Amino acid sequence: MDLTFFPTYWRSIAAGIRPGLSGRLLVLALSPLSLVYACIQSIRGALYAKRILTARRLPRPVISIGNITVGGTGKTPATALIARLLIDRGMKVAVLSRGYGGSMEGETAIVADGRTIRLDAGQCGDEPYLLAATVPGLMVVMGADRYKAGMLAMERLSPDIFLLDDGFQHLRLRRDLDILLVDCARPFGNGRMLPAGLLREPLSAVQRADLVMYTRCPQGHVPAPLAGKPTCSARHRLGDAVPLIGGPAVSFDSLWGRKVLAFAGIGEPGPFFEELRALGLDVVHTVRLPDHAAYTPFQLAGLTAAFRACGADCAVTTEKDGVKLRGRAPEFADRIMLARLELVIDDPTTLTVLLSNLL
Repeated sequence: MDLTFFPTYWRSIAAGIRPGLSGRLLVLALSPLSLVYACIQSIRGALYAKRILTARRLPRPVISIGNITVGGTGKTPATALIARLLIDRGMKVAVLSRGYGGSMEGETAIVADGRTIRLDAGQCGDEPYLLAATVPGLMVVMGADRYKAGMLAMERLSPDIFLLDDGFQHLRLRRDLDILLVDCARPFGNGRMLPAGLLREPLSAVQRADLVMYTRCPQGHVPAPLAGKPTCSARHRLGDAVPLIGGPAVSFDSLWGRKVLAFAGIGEPGPFFEELRALGLDVVHTVRLPDHAAYTPFQLAGLTAAFRACGADCAVTTEKDGVKLRGRAPEFADRIMLARLELVIDDPTTLTVLLSNLL
């Protein structure tokens, strides 16, 4: 079941998965808009590169983690991983997030101070809340103006270092380390700019990166270097699952033999569904929701209908979805499990060296 037919259809074309006649015609129709968008982004990048537009600097080091395509490269797990590495070194870490999808989007506010989470997912958005909830000691501040958010953090929280979540295109803020995430399977989609493709910027923007981290790599796969930049490979791994209504974590083995409805409202849910099957789960039905799904009454009713129709014994979704389901869950909430997604770097040496040089 797909509650996002048109976005899913567009993404399959933009990613180069559906190259049929209808796909080629759609790309052709959207290409003039892509050309305009590419020109705008190229001019913007050049203005910042030549210092005609000035980027502001925060009084502490800034690490940017982002991508060059639309969604689905694993920015949140990567940000969580790097935050944990820095916290383990005794650093006070603050994430600067836009707060996309929350009711307070556009405002500047403290989501978490390292001890207490002050806002819920409905207010700050799913990703900032998930980071605050899953990384002990992490400070999170939201704001469309990341410089303003950073200065609020300096005033109230006094961090040692900043992580700029989804920051590759946020050129208004200077960064000391730029980490670019690239999907190993389909790095740049069909190679075209939005809206005919997945690219947010021309490929020349890769030159700004200090490290290219390929995500969703098969274990042991060593990707080719990109634009002569230092490179590392990473993969996503489902660790365990926790009940939505609370309780101890369980292994996925405990779900063997049960019929599972899998659903997700993330950028690219396909690999998540595939991983569940690879773990031996009997996934009898899948439901794709929009990225950052708000779980409206209509969407919850659709999930409930799907759960009944497929005869599932339980449902599995992501932790990112789970932060929004609490308090507004469907009637089968007691049978929903939240999968914990982890990022594993096959050889962290390059990243460790870059972090050490920065600190």
